[in-house]
Parts: sequence; structure tokens; C-alpha cells
Amino acid sequence: MDKLLIQGGTHLSGEIAISGAKNAALPILCAALLTAEPVTFTNVPQLKDIGTLLELLAQMGVKVAREADTVTLDASGLNNPVAPYEMVKTMRASILVLGPLVARCGEARVSLPGGCAIGARPVDQHIKGLQAMGAELRVEHGYVHATVSRLKGARLFTDMVTVTGTENLMMAATLADGETIIENAAREPEIVDLANCLVAMGAQVSGAGSDVIRIRGVARLHGATHRIMPDRIETGTYLCAAAASGGSVRLTGTRSDYLDAVIDKLTEAGCEVVSEPDAIRLRAPARLNAVSLRTAPYPAFPTDMQAQFMAINCVAKGVAMIRETIFENRFMHAVELQRLGADIRIDGNTALVQGVDRLQGATVMATDLRASASLVVAGLVAEGETLIERIYHLDRGYEGLESKLAALGARVRRVK
Repeated sequence: MDKLLIQGGTHLSGEIAISGAKNAALPILCAALLTAEPVTFTNVPQLKDIGTLLELLAQMGVKVAREADTVTLDASGLNNPVAPYEMVKTMRASILVLGPLVARCGEARVSLPGGCAIGARPVDQHIKGLQAMGAELRVEHGYVHATVSRLKGARLFTDMVTVTGTENLMMAATLADGETIIENAAREPEIVDLANCLVAMGAQVSGAGSDVIRIRGVARLHGATHRIMPDRIETGTYLCAAAASGGSVRLTGTRSDYLDAVIDKLTEAGCEVVSEPDAIRLRAPARLNAVSLRTAPYPAFPTDMQAQFMAINCVAKGVAMIRETIFENRFMHAVELQRLGADIRIDGNTALVQGVDRLQGATVMATDLRASASLVVAGLVAEGETLIERIYHLDRGYEGLESKLAALGARVRRVK
């Protein structure tokens, strides 16, 4: 199993390009199930999760053509609306095939998903929404089995803000009979990107980016070409890495308006951040100021950036309080950061981080995708060598991580 070896102490500097967003690409690739015509996607990141989803679509009868960052999907031969456990147990995003399959085929059998062990993320909102649209659903033997002649438009209210739930119900509603209104909808930029793709395919969607989304169903969707948005979490991770190292970087192919809450906190920490039309520049001070934060649904501070900020607070001046409100088990990285010499105290969903003068390299273990990123950030500033085990988590969400870090001057390499 691969590991990542980092020699700390380098100030990151230089320029790298940001990849397409994993969390936008996954639902958008699933949207190809809604039409019998080919759909082409560009700026698709080359990640483990993307490969897993393409394999899943292929076993359903979808023709998959992939070259570099371009993927063309042809679901005209869709003949197996089943997502088996063996193929989806490592990736929660597999549930995103449920809505499109029910809408197009009138039937779906989808395994309950696995993925990161960061807390309970139930799919009850997906099921509740599809039932309100007329589908008959039952959960048996670890699978969600759904059938319907044709979905009907409905007024849907989610009990909690759910990104994948909003995406699933949006896709299902595009082929429903009548208008669907999703209230308490997620507002993430990835939701807007999916809406833009669906509109390009002939769907009638309005309100994406607000908490009320309206979809008027159509008889069929058609082929289209769509470019995946830049990955705002990858962008934020490299900004944190540069900030912690006291570096100066320029990230291209990305946008700051997706990251207002993150950039506000980096500025509060003492960084100079300059936004360009298609890039972001950051210059960090010799040592950061500690910044407290509270995670919440977009546009507030993203839970997917909490671990990286815990890492930079470990070496900042002062004390920071971090409160996690999205997932109940998302401080697993704290124990590993303590192995590097961090001063962190956990009380329920709150972490108190006292900055220390320096971290020291050690062997640590990744526990989930964003926890892995926090260990990379910490390893870059720790004295000596840090060895990160179980980096398959990183491969799920960061394209070419070691090569991009090396381009910024980091001493990092993958080892067996």
C-alpha cells in the first residue's frame, strides 16, 4: 500500500493549476443517465472516485470514453439499473445514480453506500423525496429498491440541508410530470454547476444557489457538452499549505467567489490574498495568527476545510476554537496531529487548538479524505520526515497531489 513521505521545512512558492471539482463531477457524470444521447464533460479530474463511478456506469450498460480530462458517456444502451454493493461500498456518491435511474428507467436497485467514516450520513431525505414524487421504495438486504411508472412533480421539503439529496432530487425531477419545488435546498456551487449541466441538456431548472429550486419536468433530455467547475476544496487545501509554510503561491484555473468564508479566515490569519478573474494569489506571513471557526452549510465555512485549518492553527500564534456542526465524527485527524506534537483538546464537537512553535515529523495514518489533507499540511511544516499511511484516501480527492506540491518546492514522494 502506498505511503507519502514528506520532508518538512520548505516555504511553498510558485504556480500550479487547480483540477476540476470531484464533488461537482460525480453528480454531473450521473446526469448522463437521464438521456439516450451522448454527453461530453471536460475538466474531469483523474481521481479514484471518478474511476469507480465510471466503472459503475459501464456495468449498467453506459458506453464510457475517456481521454485525459474529457469523458463522453452514452447511456443509450442502459439496460442494468443496478448499483451493486461490491462497486459502491467505498464511495457514498454512488447514491447519486438513484434519482436518474428511477426517472429514466422507472426502476433502480442501489446499494446503500459506504465511503469515509466521518459520521452518519443517512439517505432518508433521498427516499422521502422520491416517495413524495410517487415512487415506491423499500430498503431490503442493504439495497434501496425503487419503482414508478413516471415520477410526478411535487413540493419537497428536506428536514436537513443535504447536498447529495438536493442533487438526486433535482435530477429525478427533470423527467417528472409537472413542476417540482425543492425547499431547504443545498446552496453549494456544485449544485449550481449541476443545474447548469442539466439546463444544457434541455432541463428547466431555476433557483439553483438559493434554498428554493424549481424544476419543470420535460419528456426527454438531450446530449450536451459541459465543463466541470474548479475544485474549491483543492484550492483551499493548497492555500492552507502555502499559508502554513509561510509561502507565496498562485493557483490558476480557479475562482475566489467559491471560497469567501475560507479566504476571510486566511486573511484573518494574516495572509494577503489577491483574487484574479481565473486565479488566486496568496502571500503568507512568517507565522500565522490562530483563527477560530464554526462549520456550517454553504455559504458558511465548509466542513471539508475544517481539518486543514486545524493543521494551520497547530503552528499559529495563539489559541483557536474549532466547532464542527456537520458531522459528528470529524476530529479523527486530531489524534494524528498530536503525534506530530500538536496541542489539541477535544470536547464533543469542539476542538481547542493551542499553537506550538514547531511540529516534529512522525509516522501518521490517514482516516478520511480531508483528514489526509490536514496531515499533508502539517507534514510540510514539521521538522524532519513525516510518513503518511493509507493515502488511498488522498487519491480519492486530490489529482496529482505530490507532483503539484513538488512544483511548489515541497520535498514529497510516494513510497511503497
